[in-house]
Amino acid sequence: MIQTVWPYLAVLLLAAGLFPTLESKYRWRLFEFLPPIVLLYLLVTALAVGGVWTASAEIQTAQRVLTGQLLPALLFLLMVTCDVRAILQVGPRVLAVFVCAMVSILLGIVIVYLVFRNMLPADGWKMLAALSATWTGGSANLVAVKQIIGLSESSLPPVLLADALCYSIWVLVLISSRAFAPAFNRWTRSSDRAYPELAGPTDVEKPHAGGILLWLGLALLVGIIAGSLAGKLPVSAMLTTTSWTVLIATVAGLIVARTPLARISGPAPLASALLAVLVAVLASQSNFKGMAAAPLFILCGASALLLHIGLLALAARLFRFDLYLCGISSLAQIGGVASAPILAATYSPVLVPVAVLLAMLGLILGTGMGLMMASILAALAPAVS
Repeated sequence: MIQTVWPYLAVLLLAAGLFPTLESKYRWRLFEFLPPIVLLYLLVTALAVGGVWTASAEIQTAQRVLTGQLLPALLFLLMVTCDVRAILQVGPRVLAVFVCAMVSILLGIVIVYLVFRNMLPADGWKMLAALSATWTGGSANLVAVKQIIGLSESSLPPVLLADALCYSIWVLVLISSRAFAPAFNRWTRSSDRAYPELAGPTDVEKPHAGGILLWLGLALLVGIIAGSLAGKLPVSAMLTTTSWTVLIATVAGLIVARTPLARISGPAPLASALLAVLVAVLASQSNFKGMAAAPLFILCGASALLLHIGLLALAARLFRFDLYLCGISSLAQIGGVASAPILAATYSPVLVPVAVLLAMLGLILGTGMGLMMASILAALAPAVS
């Protein structure tokens, strides 16, 4: 059982490189249905749940540091390969998809409460209101709503457990969904225009070791500077230090993309490698212990998620939304600013800044949505005899 950082990192890097190598060498049909990034997530999740490493203080610190340093570096590199004009072509439909995703989440939670309210504890409406805050914004919004509506500490663990479990499954489904995008888009009658994989400069030289090392150092430096600047900016429950860091790194990448520096080889393959490492780090934190302690609320969370998926699919059919925007809009709220850009990167780098902006919008609205849901659910709560 691994309890220290270097063996843990070695296993993650081996896992991150395994499936891309197999795909490149053998091109099995399996990869058409399960991309390497999905197989990576499944493998590392299985290793984590199987107890290959323990959540020691050292490993937990490494997970926080890796996520904190690699996420802004990844976003910077993705933006360097991105064309702002392609982002603008996504158009105002993005906000429409975002609104539909939010409404479907909230409506799903209301329906679930109506079905389960007589089985939930007396403060079940508070628990679901807190869940709605984190599923439309993030953890900061959950904390804010918890404090305002007076949710007890003893009622919080089931909410966090349902959130973590449903989020983990939904991330896996969304990362796996790329292969089904053409069929979904035909069903919704959305545009079949593919988002460009890379929309950066066309006269980029072939990748070489020097260029990759240069970009790695620059990306890490940008991430460090972004984190340092973010620490000096004002924060709130809706605009956190992480949010500032992500925004600064994203803007820095978009600026560099318009300079001659963007023609130096390296950012695209390096971004792919960092994406795989980040996905491995996220999967390595999987922990389903304690599920038996809150089966009813986990069922509520799973039911709400399924209703959200069904309602969003109907909205996509009605308004002709494509799968990529639906997936990003959903995870921007349920996952937040740390995971939505990672999902977008598996779809197309062009969509990464869209995911960042939608996640930020969720952070702004999440507390208000949670408080609104608290009022609605409290009015629907069964009368206390």
